[in-house]
Amino acid sequence: MDLTDFSAGAQYIAGRQTRGTGTEPFQVVNPADGSVVQQVTLASTGDVDAAVAAARAALPEWAGATPGARSEALLKLAAVLAGAADDLARVETAQTGKPIKLSTEFDVPGTVDNTAFFAGAARNLEGKAAGEYSGDHTSYVRREAIGVVGSISPWNYPLQMAAWKILPAVAAGNTIVLKPAELTPLTSLMFARACTEAGIPDGVVNVVTGAGLGAGEHLVSHPGVAMVSFTGSTPVGKRVAELASATAKRTHLELGGKAPFVVFDDADLEAAIHGAVAGSLINSGQDCTAATRAYIQRPLYDAFVAGVAELFEAVRLGDPLNPQTDLGPLVSFTHRDRVAGFVERARGYGAVVAAGGHAPVKGHDGTDLARGAYYRPTLITGVTQDSEVVQGEIFGPVLVALPFDSDEEGLRLANDTPYGLAASAWTRDIHRSLRATREIAAGCVWVNDHIPIISEMPHGGYKSSGYGKDMSQYSLDEYTQVKHVMYDTTAVVRKDWHRTVFGDR
Repeated sequence: MDLTDFSAGAQYIAGRQTRGTGTEPFQVVNPADGSVVQQVTLASTGDVDAAVAAARAALPEWAGATPGARSEALLKLAAVLAGAADDLARVETAQTGKPIKLSTEFDVPGTVDNTAFFAGAARNLEGKAAGEYSGDHTSYVRREAIGVVGSISPWNYPLQMAAWKILPAVAAGNTIVLKPAELTPLTSLMFARACTEAGIPDGVVNVVTGAGLGAGEHLVSHPGVAMVSFTGSTPVGKRVAELASATAKRTHLELGGKAPFVVFDDADLEAAIHGAVAGSLINSGQDCTAATRAYIQRPLYDAFVAGVAELFEAVRLGDPLNPQTDLGPLVSFTHRDRVAGFVERARGYGAVVAAGGHAPVKGHDGTDLARGAYYRPTLITGVTQDSEVVQGEIFGPVLVALPFDSDEEGLRLANDTPYGLAASAWTRDIHRSLRATREIAAGCVWVNDHIPIISEMPHGGYKSSGYGKDMSQYSLDEYTQVKHVMYDTTAVVRKDWHRTVFGDR
């Protein structure tokens, strides 16, 4: 099966790739040069209905399969994905503009590893030990599939986010309808086709490529969907929760972030500078866990700003397919202009742009960057904590640096946004690090690093960054429901507790 053949359409329903029945054609565009990667027809609400019906039809067999059978299918899927690694990386770069070295070394191997992890996790659905907790009954816990899961994934990591949605759901015995972002649907379709090639039954994994206001809202509201999982911005996440609440669906929300990067005065300055550059620029800053707010204790502040500015200027922008390119374009010209708007408004209220702050013209390899949605790595100083660039999610290659004096102030500022997805603390002092990891309100806190993730550990937020976990054994809790089963062990007709309802002892 050629996973890169999209000629049959951008929907994957009941094991077949089909064309959407929506009326509007849509172009998947390479943001590096504006070229059309693929023209697709978007899904209608009828296509969503068909996908949900396929998922419901496949549910009894898949939910009833043994954990070993589901595990075996996911192991085969990992092998199929590994065999298609080069194609997956190339298509991921074409639709997103991310550097090929990021697709090749992070997105694709991370997805293969996630798949292998959930193949093992499928056989490890834990519950409380059976026992006679009341004295005259035996109790045990069943962990069961929820049903059809309706998931919506974002455009910044299309392949990995498809995997994060699909894998725990199907490992736990659910079936799924995934709506990827219409900007970047291609590797999600490849993933679904790989599921079929691996022997996962038709209808277990379905993909509908459609607009959020049409296909997305219909999927979230659909009475045949038992659970909704969404990754994206906080405002849209609130809308998803509102729609899902009408039918009391379980919801799983991984929303926006504004990660603080707290550098104490005993930190390894060079390590912190390198960490800030890598942590803020990964995927052109289009990462909800990216470092966006650097708080530096005052003795190190000037040197940190100078060091980051110098490294920012050395970052190589160019053709994403060039393995030496460090930074690709943003996902679209519209999004590039949105990021630039944050910077221009910051200039208007007195910010100092210490590096970048403009769209480049030529790349390190001579590429005409004006044809793409590129933006220079940008470092902003001279703003206050209540500034828009400090409080708002920019989602681009923009880092804001602010000084602090006491440890208390640094930790207070780190927590002073509505978000709580990720953070990092930089120090050589074990007591400082323990305090920071305890007091920073975020779902993940790194110490002396920023960004690494692993399949065995959970990913998810606090506060307005949402709730629920992706990856790890914890994510299976999100996609299962717990049933208590209780057996009487006495065979007594009249139980002692009956007297509370009728008669005496």
